[in-house]
Amino acid sequence: MRKIVIATILMCSASAVMAQTLRIGLEDDIGTLDPHRSLQMVDRMVFASMCDSLIAMTPNMELVPKLATSWTVSPDGKNITLKLRKGVTFQDGEPFDAAAAKANLDRELTSPVSARKLELASVDSVKVLDSSTIELDLKHPDAALLPLLSDRAGMMLAPKILKDDRAIARHPICVGPYEFGSAVQNYHVILNKSPTYWDAAAFPIQEVVFMPIPDSTVRLANLRSGSLDIAERIGLSDVASVKSDRNLRFVMANGLGFMGITYNLNNGPASAGPWRDQRVREALNLSLDRDVINQVIGAGMFTPAVQAIPPTSPYFDSALHIPRRNVALAHALLAEAGYPHGVDIQMSLGNNTVTMQLAQMIQAMAAEANIRLKLLPMDFAAGQAAAIGGNFQIVLRGWSGRVDPDGNLLPFVSCNGPMNYGHYCNPQTDALLTQARTASTPAERKSLYDQISQIIGKEQPITYLYNPPFPFALSTKVNGFIAYPDGLIRLRGMTLKP
Repeated sequence: MRKIVIATILMCSASAVMAQTLRIGLEDDIGTLDPHRSLQMVDRMVFASMCDSLIAMTPNMELVPKLATSWTVSPDGKNITLKLRKGVTFQDGEPFDAAAAKANLDRELTSPVSARKLELASVDSVKVLDSSTIELDLKHPDAALLPLLSDRAGMMLAPKILKDDRAIARHPICVGPYEFGSAVQNYHVILNKSPTYWDAAAFPIQEVVFMPIPDSTVRLANLRSGSLDIAERIGLSDVASVKSDRNLRFVMANGLGFMGITYNLNNGPASAGPWRDQRVREALNLSLDRDVINQVIGAGMFTPAVQAIPPTSPYFDSALHIPRRNVALAHALLAEAGYPHGVDIQMSLGNNTVTMQLAQMIQAMAAEANIRLKLLPMDFAAGQAAAIGGNFQIVLRGWSGRVDPDGNLLPFVSCNGPMNYGHYCNPQTDALLTQARTASTPAERKSLYDQISQIIGKEQPITYLYNPPFPFALSTKVNGFIAYPDGLIRLRGMTLKP
């Protein structure tokens, strides 16, 4: 039924108009259209077309100008000066200038609803030097800050809506190639080409429709039927059939993120359970065979992982090894922890296809170690509310990843991290994270991140499973698509054949 509804919504336009409309199938529903509040991957899919950031990323994940045309860092690392692009307006006609940039960064630093506070915690103040120049005065040097300004922390909203959080969520106004048109929860977000965008000629497509379709089989079926032009994060078991379909094209990028199991260690009454004992967490870890998960669920394209930093990063700790599955030792650890007959644990998870398949495999493996997992699938909104409120025991969830390792660690394992849903807290880890941000050389940062990865590997507030890739299936009508390691879809230069 859902497939029919999606097709009805998307196929209703005349064929001439459809040639100018790009239709993208997403793995999950949109969480929020406010980039300063967002915590979800698919939100960033929409933002990438709607909201320019101060800095951009190349396909090689190198920083390049966007709304900031250049930047300089003081010798002591405590001041960053950004020159802003001139002659740019927001989608409502308001000028984008230094005052607007400051207003956005101030909101992110001070608003009670901001999810960017920790990312920008090193910023002491934002100064307007002239109409096209701002200066970020830092409490201490911060090597992670510039990469963060290429993402949601650097996205600019029109100043007139900044004081109304509900208005932003209903109708965001940014600087970007596409402006908000309409949204229906669980069905679509529609963006229309902005006629006033400063680089409009580089975006020939007139309309973009984002459709949340959690079932990867349905996503792919809609692509094959012509109801979609791009399906993101297709099931890896479908890759071979996509490659053999002459009407489709397969494109993949190795990702920057991870999939893992997060334990509720201190977030409300639901945290009171056997998993608070480190031996129980280690028993679950030892019950899992990451190679089998890779072959069966990942079709050989998942990279088994025991740390947050992917092997493509220069900060990857090669000294950490993937443990062999050891069910006997898992039994022994449970007995040592006082659970000779095993444990019962509820695992929350997203209701998309791949996560469900993964959860069922984890459940079967863990059962052999007398770890009895009850699966609780939830849609994103319900899962996010449960995670924030501590209404979970353990949760299976992924992270799309960031080019700087700080973005894969700080939000999840620092004491006040916005995505530290289990409330893990180790002052030593926090101190090392701060030192890694302020370190002056990559070698110093590497040593600090190695220490962090080793602590997390031992204490296991998160059991890391694998580094996922970003697999896309496209209609052959789509030209100019480039897969980025962060998984986002950039529409610059993309065209559609009629």
